[in-house]
Amino acid sequence: MIDTYDKLVFSICYKLTGDYFAAEDLMQETFLSAYQKYESFDGNNEKAWICRIATNKSIDYLRSASHRNIPTEDVFFEQAVEERGSPEEICIEEEVKNTLRQQCERLKPPYDEIARAYYLEERSPKEIAMKQGKNVKTIQTQIYRARQMLKKFYGKEEPE
Repeated sequence: MIDTYDKLVFSICYKLTGDYFAAEDLMQETFLSAYQKYESFDGNNEKAWICRIATNKSIDYLRSASHRNIPTEDVFFEQAVEERGSPEEICIEEEVKNTLRQQCERLKPPYDEIARAYYLEERSPKEIAMKQGKNVKTIQTQIYRARQMLKKFYGKEEPE
């Protein structure tokens, strides 16, 4: 049975898991399970039976936590770069934040504080209102006005 169906079982396991080494292990588990249950097999359509076992083993593997391995050092840093972006993107983002911070400092009170809380600290109008003890509508109006003032500041800047 192994000689006849090994490539088929491996391809099923590999297509379902996408992991070459896991597919090899699942192929072995499939044939072991088939061997253990062979007495209860009725003899009809051996190919479909072995394929069903392989499929079930692969699905069980995907549902289990065993295939979620701990990333190696290289993988960890690759994932960290993907989450934050490339160094160039990070640098640009920091530059934009610094420029925005400078523009917020140019605003008159209370708009400077509102703009920093909303744009730089990324707080919601509700959070800002609770912190300052003001009405949410008042904060929303101040955010709108601060946005208009910032647009004017950015519009007046000369390109370098």
